[in-house]
Amino acid sequence: MAARSKDDLRSPICCILGHVDTGKTKLLDKIRQTNVQEGEAGGITQQIGATYFPADAIREKTAILGKDRVEEVKVPGLLVIDTPGHESFTNLRSRGSSLCNIAILVVDIMHGLEQQTLESIRLLRDRKTPFIVALNKIDRLFQWNSIPNNSFQASLAKQKKSVRQEFETRLEKTMLLFAEQGLNAALYYKNPNFAKYVSLVPTSAVTGEGVPDLLNLLVNLTQTRMSNQLMYVTELECTVLEVKVIEGLGTTIDVVLVNGWLHEGDKIVVCGLNGPIVTQVRALLTPQPMRELRIKSQYVHHKSVKAALGVKISAPDLDKAIAGSRLLVVGPDDDEEDLKEEVMSDLTDLMSTIDRQGHGVWVQASTLGSLEALLEFLRVSKIPVSGINIGPVHRKDVIKASVMVEKAKEYAVMLCFDVKVEKEAEELAEELGMKVFKADIIYHLFDRFVEYSNSMMEAKRKEQAGSAVFPCILKMVPGAIFMKKNPVVMGVDIVEGQLRIGTPICVVRPNAEGVREIITIGKVTSIEKDHKTLDVVKKGSGGAGVAIKIEQPVHENPKTYGRHFDDKDEYYSRITRNSIDILKESFRKDMAKEDWALVVKLKKILNVD
Repeated sequence: MAARSKDDLRSPICCILGHVDTGKTKLLDKIRQTNVQEGEAGGITQQIGATYFPADAIREKTAILGKDRVEEVKVPGLLVIDTPGHESFTNLRSRGSSLCNIAILVVDIMHGLEQQTLESIRLLRDRKTPFIVALNKIDRLFQWNSIPNNSFQASLAKQKKSVRQEFETRLEKTMLLFAEQGLNAALYYKNPNFAKYVSLVPTSAVTGEGVPDLLNLLVNLTQTRMSNQLMYVTELECTVLEVKVIEGLGTTIDVVLVNGWLHEGDKIVVCGLNGPIVTQVRALLTPQPMRELRIKSQYVHHKSVKAALGVKISAPDLDKAIAGSRLLVVGPDDDEEDLKEEVMSDLTDLMSTIDRQGHGVWVQASTLGSLEALLEFLRVSKIPVSGINIGPVHRKDVIKASVMVEKAKEYAVMLCFDVKVEKEAEELAEELGMKVFKADIIYHLFDRFVEYSNSMMEAKRKEQAGSAVFPCILKMVPGAIFMKKNPVVMGVDIVEGQLRIGTPICVVRPNAEGVREIITIGKVTSIEKDHKTLDVVKKGSGGAGVAIKIEQPVHENPKTYGRHFDDKDEYYSRITRNSIDILKESFRKDMAKEDWALVVKLKKILNVD
């Protein structure tokens, strides 16, 4: 292990999360606008999938804070991952934990915590990632008088009393919403304890107000509270963000280098769809600084690069590489086989959670991280998965998934998260009777599947309704026989269970030899109570004194009251093994606990296996 020192810190990596339309991208754009055009101090560089803010830029941007500014910026800069949304966050995994050292959760002060904000909070908690809240859109407060790029406190002091009051009201509302999530929140300059309270930094992505405060707090928290994590080590930590085809370069991978160095010519190992990929770095590339756009080449080539950095790697055989997985370098003392196993372990772990023999949906996602997030979501929602893949959906994926069309039609579904579905794959799916659902937000995918699943269930229920026999025991009201023979009309009480139209009714009696015999009387074709026709009557809910009509099939000898059955008999619904299976499969929600107990009782009475 290399020597580590608190004076040699790497740049912290920061992610931005939040609900759509809260201003994540706008906020980043605002932070970026620091003399980029002049290319002087504060030359912020656009990196691959990330933006790098050097210490000079941070000093310049926070100068307006005066004495409130951090005394010394010890970190070399700040690397902000700017692939927006959850996907990037879920993809950034480094040895099981998140690559982000700190996150900015953008919350719209006008709307509070929305659906995706809550999902972001859950993600941050699961990953134990510290975060600060950018309470954005303060410029939307009624009659807010903006002072561009000012510190928030200085701007607030210049507002009318009514504006300050509205701000306080909305702030309290937000704090209450965080409290409902079990989090204490406080305005960052009134925060009594950074370890226990979430800091709220009011900002405006439009006017830049509060942005200096946000940068200052990020630097302050990372270098005072996380110096251990940020102590620079030479041991390589690197994660694949995206796999892209670039004209003239072929398939390249965009990576975030968290720790250590990468060199041209390094032998690297990455996780691939068909197994580990071992290849050699041809080129390490970063985008041209903005001031050098006149130069023909789109990228700057580097012999070697040092963390933390977003960089594009060009190398052979990368087309099957998986976004969201780790990248390792084969050193002189390393065992290549061990490294191969290590990079594949994340995918192997995911594969092991899939029941390939059983029933379940097919899941395809753009990256390892988003696949992991979706599988976790489906696991919690109790939706079984039988197959997975990463990357665009091709014909071969549809063919593999289509085994469910025969096995279990309700799972003949492909859930495609944040991926492109090839046209011929879509056409084949339609031909084979597969449903393909596409979405960029996990809930949308889930909602569409649930909707489809419910409609399939409903269709199945209708189809099987005729064969579903609900359990019931009836007792005839003494003397209440109105017609003795086909159809039989009599008055009954429901002793147990539920009686429905279509239920076959039987009695159990000893025959001449004294052997118990099951006598089927026929099917219930109408139920009446107080001259009202009913479809269902249950024990207790109006199940006393009901008139029922029982009809018998033409091909059977009619059963007669007084000869085959009378008012001393108990009447049972004639359940079978098949009818019990149908209840389990399609009518669970119509059955109470006591109904299942009655099924067990009737199985014994009627000798059903």
